Amino acid sequence: MRSEAGHRGWLLYGWTQGPLRFARRAHMRTVAPREMRRDMSKKLFVGSLSWDTTDDGLHAAFSPYGEIAEAIVISDRHTGRSRGFGFVTFNDDEAADKAIEALNGTELDGRTIRVDVAQARERSGGGGGGGGSRW
Repeated sequence: MRSEAGHRGWLLYGWTQGPLRFARRAHMRTVAPREMRRDMSKKLFVGSLSWDTTDDGLHAAFSPYGEIAEAIVISDRHTGRSRGFGFVTFNDDEAADKAIEALNGTELDGRTIRVDVAQARERSGGGGGGGGSRW
């Protein structure tokens, strides 16, 4: 078995010749916390988007504040319709801060948008609930 450093502090385990079998969260000391924090500070959450806002429209609205690595409007997997939020990733922390100051609470495509630093979200184990007693 081998282990390798994965994305954002996950340790991935598997055989040297084959698929990875499982993953677990690494101890915070094994991943540079400053690097994780710096990486997330470049990514902005943009909420309350109009259903008509596209990736290109989001990119155009944020590009005056700095170089953008990615601008994406999140869409529903089944319907393809916008879910009303997106993310903009800047190459520079200062540009991201300027964009937050300038665009938070402004109007884009007829809606007042909310712009903030994206927060890392841990995925839950899922569904759960279950069973109860018959008594």
